Amino acid sequence: MLNKIVIANRGEIALRILRACKELGIKTVAVHSTADRDLMHVRLADESVCIGPPAASNSYLSIPAIVSAAEITDSVAIHPGYGFLAENADFAEQVEKSGFIFIGPRPDTIREMGDKVAAINAMKRLGIPCVPGSSEPIGDDDAATVRMAREIGYPIIIKASGGGGGRGMRVVHTESHLLNAVAMTRSEAHAAFNNDKVYMEKYLQTPRHIEIQVLGDGQGNAIHLGERDCSIQRRHQKIIEEAPAPGITQEQRQAIGERCAKACRDMNYRGAGTFEFLYENKEFYFIEMNTRVQVEHPVTEMITGIDIVKEQLKIADGQKLSITQADVQIKGHAIECRINAEDPRTFIPCPGTISHFHAPGGPGIRLDSHIYSSYKVPPYYDSLIAKVIAHGETRELALARMRNALDEMVVDGIKTNLSLHQDILRGKSFQRGGTNIHYLEEWLNM
Repeated sequence: MLNKIVIANRGEIALRILRACKELGIKTVAVHSTADRDLMHVRLADESVCIGPPAASNSYLSIPAIVSAAEITDSVAIHPGYGFLAENADFAEQVEKSGFIFIGPRPDTIREMGDKVAAINAMKRLGIPCVPGSSEPIGDDDAATVRMAREIGYPIIIKASGGGGGRGMRVVHTESHLLNAVAMTRSEAHAAFNNDKVYMEKYLQTPRHIEIQVLGDGQGNAIHLGERDCSIQRRHQKIIEEAPAPGITQEQRQAIGERCAKACRDMNYRGAGTFEFLYENKEFYFIEMNTRVQVEHPVTEMITGIDIVKEQLKIADGQKLSITQADVQIKGHAIECRINAEDPRTFIPCPGTISHFHAPGGPGIRLDSHIYSSYKVPPYYDSLIAKVIAHGETRELALARMRNALDEMVVDGIKTNLSLHQDILRGKSFQRGGTNIHYLEEWLNM
């Protein structure tokens, strides 16, 4: 068994992993920076190791420090959570070369899916529908680049091959702006991802962002857990997610879900993963695969009753999937609101001390959060401080419960985006469901 693991992350996801480990009887080691010694999971873990100063580059992104923490605590595995090193193939490779189990996909899978061009080509081979675009990174032949854009048809979008998190993208509406956009995106990609490869895709005008959750055991078995709608975004950053996606039929869910599960079986995928699609005119178009647990995984857990993190741990332990596709039943509706320590209108991060915290409750409410009264939100990391999840037998009930939960929640001492979520949930278009990825940006500019 995985008798002891290192949790190589912080905040709510670290606490989430710790709780799953406790249920399975697995001992935990919390690694933390000097700024995070008071995190809740650090207090609750069986052991803790300080791995460096506040800057993530010297702590949570330090591969030698994390591997050393596993060595000195006699741990057998490392769970990366999401963000930081979760999709770093070199990290996964170093973990395994050092004799530990990486709780996630194989390094070569992470590497292939982390390169967007390689991932798209792989999905085409596996029968997954993709957005029309270049099959190779854009080269130095300007004339060829112009011809390619004409063939695809404007508007097009230039994307960083190694990008993620909504960075490294530029929409081009006219040929006169094309080459400059390519050059600028290359420069940004090199600075942000140390990879200046970019590619080109057709820019869909009003798509929704729909994703499919999958689990594979690396032994030839894989299933899907339905879809999530993640269309409420600002600058490609998700704010609200829900499952199932409004307007997606059971037939559509089964068709795209089974294609994703089959693709996982064909690539012998190991662990949790997510296929992300743009959805427009009842068609799915693959954009990328995330080879990790997602921030929004709780909404899928709420409607399926399947603990995704515990499944990750069991798979890493070498166990075959104990769940078949027939076991997966979608029950009710779930919505998640990401609560950030930031100004609700300017979105500027607002670190500081939480003077008073009151958690929401009631039927169907789940809170994934590491904060508490007197907790100091540090300025060094992502501003996410809590995820509020509401579940109900219908979408309308889930929305009502979420509104109640947001009204009950109190976070004093710092600014948060609680009021933004309350305003979004009151919007008629959001209440109807099925809004596209531009909805929030347009709503904010009204």
